[in-house]
Amino acid sequence: MRVPLPQHHARKAGLTPIGYARYSGLRLREMPLAFSAMHAIAPPALTAALRWRYATKSFDPAKKIPQDVFDGLLDALVLTPSSFGIQPWKFIVVQDPALRAELQPASWNQPQVTEASHFIVLAAREAIATAQVDAWIAHIAKARGVSEDSLAEYRGRMAGFLAAMDDEQKFAWASRQTYIALGQLMTSAALLGVDSCPLEGISPPAYDAALGLAGSGYRTVVACALGYRSAGDKYALVPKSRFDHTQVVEYR
Repeated sequence: MRVPLPQHHARKAGLTPIGYARYSGLRLREMPLAFSAMHAIAPPALTAALRWRYATKSFDPAKKIPQDVFDGLLDALVLTPSSFGIQPWKFIVVQDPALRAELQPASWNQPQVTEASHFIVLAAREAIATAQVDAWIAHIAKARGVSEDSLAEYRGRMAGFLAAMDDEQKFAWASRQTYIALGQLMTSAALLGVDSCPLEGISPPAYDAALGLAGSGYRTVVACALGYRSAGDKYALVPKSRFDHTQVVEYR
């Protein structure tokens, strides 16, 4: 299941030539302004994609995500919103089959770790120091063509917010931010017709050891398997069960 954006739709949506080039292989970081207008999908299409997705229990190891589709998923991760825009995370794409096999026992031996086409570990910063704040301010200034001094008030708010927390509180905050990225990844995957399964039943310390994260400034938070469901996965046919809107949505 995919929601394509063919060229005639791109023209109707007002995509610039640069914007449409994304669909022919131009990477996100090479695009100064990708869209002059956005082509919105219809709400029923969004609902259908989200009803289609489920936490896939069995992946078909023979089915691989095409590179351009996976690139789109990486773009979705990179574009994830975060508080202050500071992006306190790292996304580790585990490609080595031996390393994935090493991670499986630290994941309650869940088969998705080794069966899925792609496997991503989402790690969060252990602590965010002044150096990271300054690096982010410098990046914003360069991207927007403004002086760092013009961002002094913004920097002060960010630094003040972080200074009020100890390192463990900062990691807890960064971990919550990282879950925003996980949600964006799974929703984007559904819209591209890619199956996913979030894995929280893992041992973060064992993952950190296997991935060599000690001393890196990052710690494992959660993982996500991506690929295409096996024809034999019985959970694909189980009706999706969610509470009704009246039970979980409240207007005031």
